[in-house]
Amino acid sequence: MDTFSFKRHRRLRSSESLRALVTETTLTINDFIYPLFIVEGEKVKNEVSSMPGVFQISLDFLEEELNELESLGIRAVILFGVPNDKDEIGTGAYIEEGIVQQATKVIKQSHPHMLVIADTCLCEYTSHGHCGVVHEEDVHNDESLKLLAKTAVSQAEAGADIIAPSNMMDGFVVVIRQALDEAGFTHIPIMSYAVKYASAFYGPFRDAADSTPQFGDRRTYQMDPANRREALKEAQTDIEEGADFLIVKPALSYLDIVREVKDHTNIPIVAYNVSGEYAMIKAAAQNGWIDEKSLVLEMFTSMKRAGADLILTYYAKDVATWLQKN
Repeated sequence: MDTFSFKRHRRLRSSESLRALVTETTLTINDFIYPLFIVEGEKVKNEVSSMPGVFQISLDFLEEELNELESLGIRAVILFGVPNDKDEIGTGAYIEEGIVQQATKVIKQSHPHMLVIADTCLCEYTSHGHCGVVHEEDVHNDESLKLLAKTAVSQAEAGADIIAPSNMMDGFVVVIRQALDEAGFTHIPIMSYAVKYASAFYGPFRDAADSTPQFGDRRTYQMDPANRREALKEAQTDIEEGADFLIVKPALSYLDIVREVKDHTNIPIVAYNVSGEYAMIKAAAQNGWIDEKSLVLEMFTSMKRAGADLILTYYAKDVATWLQKN
């Protein structure tokens, strides 16, 4: 055989040290954002049945949680509120003593360097479970924008570092940007859920956030999973309206979309590794069917390789532990 007739790519794979030297994609703890579900009441720490290892916690458990996150090197959290009382217009989302506002104040008092991202939506706070104001089972876009802007300002006033609107109403970025600026928060960035699909992968999250729609679904405002070009249109619109980060949600089944958005934009891209993706892997791991650590690290490497700058995931604490050991 003519030994010069083929290329020897294996030369760069011959040892762990050599493979590390030429690694193209790496994970660090700074890549990860950890979600927290904050509930009202005291001494509440409820594990979400469909999301092993994920808990709803009350404010009195927040200090313990923050200490753990800090010890692991996790520097950013996103807050989801689970209020006791809900109404038709999601009042709990924007009142001064709303649960996310309270949690933000606690975090900023005890762990001022922890980056607080506030999820800005109404679905956890509305009695009907939709992300806006409803009239005759129709989500009213423009009326919802007023309440979302009010929510964003109240979250910024409480001390949130980043506002993350997830509602998918048309115009939500520009209305929130204008409201923040007028309230004196020109320095607060917006992490827009720019590309959010109407996905079946969200099921377990609705257990955690108690946000299941009481009628219909969210397909009139979230994106069709079959559409690719529409994602670029949504992303570009949000950039033009003032977004500072773009979220693609879900992540694992939408890596092509992560790459498309990355290639066509010039701001940080966040991949949201959603609850259904997390739950499937946890279930398989608990049954002994997979090597959880290897699979999870491979999954997140694929997200970074696809173009994600940041990853929002319930696995952040596990990954932090693995990376520390490595």
